[in-house]
Amino acid sequence: MTLSKGYLVIHSAPAALTKHVEWAIQNLLGKAISINWEPQPLVAGTHKTTVEWRDRLGAGAELASALRGWHYLRFEIREESVTENVLYRFTPELGIHRALIDGAGSVLVTEHQLLGAMDHDEDSLRQALANAMGTAWDLELEQFRRGDLNGMSQSQAI
Repeated sequence: MTLSKGYLVIHSAPAALTKHVEWAIQNLLGKAISINWEPQPLVAGTHKTTVEWRDRLGAGAELASALRGWHYLRFEIREESVTENVLYRFTPELGIHRALIDGAGSVLVTEHQLLGAMDHDEDSLRQALANAMGTAWDLELEQFRRGDLNGMSQSQAI
């Protein structure tokens, strides 16, 4: 069995859903993971948390699939293994985005994605590449990432 490590960052979850989200995470990862929720100041009535795990390859995809069922969540999942690194992002407005990433976290655009994008005019090409890279998800989630970094000391953020 191939193992992976991963990070789940829930940027915002309505307070009423936090227990349900915890149960889903614990059910999928097969162990009682300690989840510490903090108030999310950017969206009233919501909370945020970060979870790290080591488990079988594919746990990140299972988490993304389960969590996207709750429309009001905003989250990112990064799963790393010896075979691939994957990033999942979800927002209520945009839905789910999946991308392969390198070790530094940069999105990798595949040959298939490039060939598909090149079948269109210049504006469509730009839009197809932006979609492949998840630009809209990055823009929407950046305010939450900055908010999380603002609460850390400089040494923790590095």
